[in-house]
Amino acid sequence: MNRIYLDYNASTPIAPKVLEAMMPYLTSKFGNPSSSHSFGVECRAAIEQARERVANLLGCEASEIVFTSGATESNNMVIKGIAKAAGKGNHFITSQIEHPAVLEPCRHIERFGYKVTYLPVDKYGLVDPDALAKAIMPDTALISIMHANNEVGTIQDIAGLTKIASSRNVPFHNDAAQSVGKISCRVSELGVDFLTVAGHKFYAPKGVGALYIKRGTKLPPMMHGAGHEHGMRPGTENLASIVGLGAACELAMPLLESEGPRQKKLGQRLFEGLKRAGLNVHLNGHPEKKLPNTWNISFEGHDAAAVMEALGKDIAVSPGAACHGDTVNASHVLVAMGVPDKLSRGAIRFSLGRETTEAEIDTVVEKLKQNLKGK
Repeated sequence: MNRIYLDYNASTPIAPKVLEAMMPYLTSKFGNPSSSHSFGVECRAAIEQARERVANLLGCEASEIVFTSGATESNNMVIKGIAKAAGKGNHFITSQIEHPAVLEPCRHIERFGYKVTYLPVDKYGLVDPDALAKAIMPDTALISIMHANNEVGTIQDIAGLTKIASSRNVPFHNDAAQSVGKISCRVSELGVDFLTVAGHKFYAPKGVGALYIKRGTKLPPMMHGAGHEHGMRPGTENLASIVGLGAACELAMPLLESEGPRQKKLGQRLFEGLKRAGLNVHLNGHPEKKLPNTWNISFEGHDAAAVMEALGKDIAVSPGAACHGDTVNASHVLVAMGVPDKLSRGAIRFSLGRETTEAEIDTVVEKLKQNLKGK
């Protein structure tokens, strides 16, 4: 059996067209983009073209895009930067189901006297807008709530939440690492002040990302050096990867309308197939307000380790949260959603991609039917 990859929320392969765009900047076009000679000028032009492509995907101005090493850096830049500025106050708001790239910076600033409110979520993983409104204080400096959850795929009503934040004059940061390139993430529709992009979640290389900073929004740099990236991120740019990120954004735009429905249909085929196979499965997260590619499924009567063993080493999925090793402890996301322990310990995240086929889905269903049913 060929290997089957259903862990696209953890990372995606570099798309062939993305790699093709990158190759000249890994070989013949090697100049420093800050240099004034022709070698540097052509590389600077490539970076600015990539910036335009990211901006086109997000529906913003190119000048509002800062390139980073990925989502973790972008999130840290916003949370620690706002804390450093400390202009309005020392209170921050986030949710209990954020990625550690948001939760850990929040815990870090708490050690320096900042207050953080961690909003609860309902059984689907949704933040209650009324709870957000009640949590805002006169000294609230930032609200940081993710767009789509990396584990269960639930999509927050960011536009509704940002209206509340805007009415109270509180800036809003949106970690959109899992949603950019999969669903529409137009910043004007979302109403955010900051938005995080992670390249390797949508067919760009690892180690590159971006941060949208709304024009006029103040954010001090985390590092100091030369004036790269509008003075926000000093250091010679990761040229080839930035070009790759731009190419991935350009590639994603025409695929948003077609790939979403296709992957949703494949996910439904997976879930319904498991039920027809006689397995007692439960879908975690919102059944409709979710990423079309993300299917977090609990196997009642089995823990995640047993399901992983049944799948074998050649089928890639994630037990619990991605990026945290291979433990099968209940994830903080499922705990916050109130998923019973007997179900949360048997949760597996199947995340689909552009390469996923019906045949692969059917193979996974058949393998689990053979190896789990009756155990």
